[in-house]
Amino acid sequence: MSGTELPVIAAVDGSTHSLEALDWAAREAVARALPLLIVHVRQLDRRADQAAQEREAGELLASAVRRADRIAPGLRPTTLAPLDFPAAALVSLSRDASLVVLGSRGLGGFRSLMLGSNSLATASMAKCPVVIVHGGRDGEEPGGGPDEVFPDIVAGVAADESSEGVLDFAFETAAAHPGARLRIVHGWTMFSSMLSGGPVFDRNAAADAAERSLAELTAGRRAAYPQVEVMKEPVNGSATRTLVTASATASLTVVGRRRGGESLGLGLSPVAHTTLTHAMGPVAVVPC
Repeated sequence: MSGTELPVIAAVDGSTHSLEALDWAAREAVARALPLLIVHVRQLDRRADQAAQEREAGELLASAVRRADRIAPGLRPTTLAPLDFPAAALVSLSRDASLVVLGSRGLGGFRSLMLGSNSLATASMAKCPVVIVHGGRDGEEPGGGPDEVFPDIVAGVAADESSEGVLDFAFETAAAHPGARLRIVHGWTMFSSMLSGGPVFDRNAAADAAERSLAELTAGRRAAYPQVEVMKEPVNGSATRTLVTASATASLTVVGRRRGGESLGLGLSPVAHTTLTHAMGPVAVVPC
């Protein structure tokens, strides 16, 4: 591993959700042969005792390193404790990262919320893919080893060039986990068929056109990653329900977000936002 490889960043704050994210990040860093950087953001607060805050951050990061060592011996993670607003710090760090991983809620989150504000903001504005790790599923053992079975990866795509980043990330992830199967989900309607110049009145013909579009979109990548088993799933209607349902058993669900609309709150499409907030497993949000 060279020193130029961009790290996987795991954001921790001591919450259960962030520790689950750390476990996921450590395993993924091993699978991708990348370094792991564990980050605890010390929040800006004039009333806080800075010396005490630094001491607590050091203790938390030391505990996180020991946990990562148990998950992935030999990984030797590094640590960082910037003083900033959490989402701002993580977005800034994402410029020099392969992946940012954080829990769906932190210590300050309300239990009634499915997604915390820092998680949502980071996923909406980061410069690299962001993985939000939702709480452990029923009956799931936390902190599995690096050789655990990695089942389906599910990717939600539009059947055009806007999904290039999603497909690149999904194929790379599947290739890093031998035995993983990639399910590519595309939602289509008669209206979307009309807009793309496809069949307007024939539903069967529109379904066939969606299937062909997916085949064309994935052809080059299937040749580049022959070891990855791929299932193409054109879905009549919104892909959201299929993605959320699939997330219950998928190891990772991958969606894209638009670049350039972050300042206006337009980073996440309705499909991406709904999938991210209602998913029952880890979700990767990829800038497109």
